[in-house]
Amino acid sequence: MASDSTLSTFTANDGDNLAVQDWPLEPGVPVRGVVLIVHGLGEHAGRYQHVAEQLNQWGFAVRGYDQCGHGESSGLPGSLRSDTRLLDDLADLVDSTRARFKPGTPLIVLGHSMGGLVAGRFVSLGLRKIDALVLSSPAFNPGMNAFQKFLVSVLPKIVPNLRVGNGLNAAHISHDPAVVRAYLEDRLVHDRISARLAQFIATQGEATLQAAPSWTVPTLLMYAGDDRLVNPQGSRDFAAAAPASLVKSVCFDGFFHEIFNEPDATPVFNTLRDWLDKRF
Repeated sequence: MASDSTLSTFTANDGDNLAVQDWPLEPGVPVRGVVLIVHGLGEHAGRYQHVAEQLNQWGFAVRGYDQCGHGESSGLPGSLRSDTRLLDDLADLVDSTRARFKPGTPLIVLGHSMGGLVAGRFVSLGLRKIDALVLSSPAFNPGMNAFQKFLVSVLPKIVPNLRVGNGLNAAHISHDPAVVRAYLEDRLVHDRISARLAQFIATQGEATLQAAPSWTVPTLLMYAGDDRLVNPQGSRDFAAAAPASLVKSVCFDGFFHEIFNEPDATPVFNTLRDWLDKRF
């Protein structure tokens, strides 16, 4: 039911270019909805090929884009041109995606890790209307210690564009050695993070958690029980505070951070499919 993916360039409102990947359905296949994927820190949309193909098989068109400072998009690796840049780009892509499909086509945003934080904050601020949200190991609690929190409160005011290593241990993304090896060998994956981007991650998670009690968008929250890259307590706190009628929370015990890339991700895909089937 899927056709070959296409790579294109999208010009954001500020003139910068974003790399966009589309995984359309075959001509004539009814579109149940479109899923817009927002990737995590240091990676890119192309790493979600297998997720997109699965969604295609279920009747969903898929789009993904490289966030600024990532993949093939503009910006130095790990950089962030303004405090709201990631949110502004998601708003642009939501508008662009809406325009590509028939009016009324459901739009679902799927965000992983930092992308989950971006998507969650985007929804909490009501920047655009979306029909549903899927969160994969969102970085609501990045697990920073007191010294790291001090640094991200000070450095952005002095050297916002200073870039350093992000400190992520690739061995903890998945229990599958092949996934880890491919990540390390991927030319579009980087380990840079700027002071401004670090501050965004450090502050926006807490702001999103504070907005959880007034959540209005149907949301599927899936997270790794043995996550060593972000603190899963952030997901637990969000689930505890959000309306149970709107937010379904599933913890995958023993899983590492990239739940879609674990050796047996079948339970993750089954959970996603069941949730989508009930709504679309």
